[in-house]
Amino acid sequence: MPTVGIDRIKVQVTRRPLKPEKVAELKESIKANGLLNPITLDRELNLIAGLHRLTACKMLGFDRIECNIITCENNNQARLAEIDENLIRSELEALERAELWLEREQILEQMGLRAQPGENQHARKENKTISPPPKTTEELAKETGYTKRTYQYGKQIASKILPEVKQVIKGTQIATKTTALLKIARAGSEEHKKAEEAEKAAREAETKGDKEEAQRQSIIVAESRAKQKELQLLTLAELQKKKAKSAAKKVQSDEVQSSDKPVVRIGDEWLLDRHMVYCGDTSSSNFINLLPSEAALAIAIPSSNWHHDYLIDKARVVAVVMREGQIHEFCTCQQMPFRFELLLGELYVAVFSHQSISKPRKPIEIEGIEGIVTYLVNQYTNRNLGFFVFAPTLGNGEILITCERMGRICFSGDNNPQTVSRAIARWQNWTLKQAVKENQRKFKNSVQYINDESRQKVSAQKDFEQNKKSELLPQS
Repeated sequence: MPTVGIDRIKVQVTRRPLKPEKVAELKESIKANGLLNPITLDRELNLIAGLHRLTACKMLGFDRIECNIITCENNNQARLAEIDENLIRSELEALERAELWLEREQILEQMGLRAQPGENQHARKENKTISPPPKTTEELAKETGYTKRTYQYGKQIASKILPEVKQVIKGTQIATKTTALLKIARAGSEEHKKAEEAEKAAREAETKGDKEEAQRQSIIVAESRAKQKELQLLTLAELQKKKAKSAAKKVQSDEVQSSDKPVVRIGDEWLLDRHMVYCGDTSSSNFINLLPSEAALAIAIPSSNWHHDYLIDKARVVAVVMREGQIHEFCTCQQMPFRFELLLGELYVAVFSHQSISKPRKPIEIEGIEGIVTYLVNQYTNRNLGFFVFAPTLGNGEILITCERMGRICFSGDNNPQTVSRAIARWQNWTLKQAVKENQRKFKNSVQYINDESRQKVSAQKDFEQNKKSELLPQS
């Protein structure tokens, strides 16, 4: 690997400010393990990517640094290389990532490598004069590892939030939340549209030499932008206030849950009235054998050691709750039949099923993980589909408490005894009932009883409804 003297490297004005905590983290890593990822330079020794690594090496007193040297024909190519490096290597906030997506697309458009709206793949194949062919939105999204819709949301965030508002957002928790950023971007939409139309009219007036009209339109632009800024800052303030209330509520909830926690060990099986909680590996046969033969819904989260494909044969619908950008990677690593994704609040939900199920047509406005769980349980369980919900990860007991509140039956578990203990304590505090630890034989009998009881209730309800319908039919 070639090296170059650090004092020879030219650093242009960077578009991303240095993060001191990132430099400090890299400094410790390089000191312990050396530079694992070389920086990237062009042939003129201009820095393309790796400012945090370069800064850390300078602070450690390095004279030379390992580097990859690439050929860039122009500034656009150099900037594209830098953006791609940042998108791959950096831990970006949602706002930073959105800005890079938009800038990358604008550069590709300048280079003639961006397909125009409405241009289909057949038309692009017919045009053999451009190599490589222009890229569609779907192709650009796939290159980033995100869905087309997420990519479009990102561009909307980057293009519609005013620069002054972005400066206020950066460095706050809101900068990491796509849903919150979208709300800010959409605040003042009418003013945004009015400003764009006025900017276009001003340019046309200047071209025609009509200075008076150009001036009039410029005033409209300034007034519209000022109003848009006001609305976006107001939305930001409301979101921050809501987030502060949510954080305070969570602290209070954690304090309640910390009391009266049961002692839980690996292998324990607990009955919480009609619910079942297992402490251990929920992908093991020990857990699977405790489950009823079928459920209406399973709610899970992805993990690096995912072994829960069995859920698709146990539940009519499997909903996997993820962070932004995880769905594409997750779907390539498992065998469950993917149907569609949902954006619920700040999280994405991949929906899997052997059956064809319809996707909601309207955007769903939901806040918090318990709101998301409530929506899923309400959407995919009922007396016709069944009341059983599987949850192979307990989290903070959100699914368990939601099932208790909505009259569903939860079969859940977790490999962490502290997590299981905390969830049981939360259920006990919420219901004022006592959980019972069972041995496996008695536990299986109890689960079978719950299963049979639920089936009888569903069957009785169906018979009741059928009889009511018969009574309403005209007598012959």
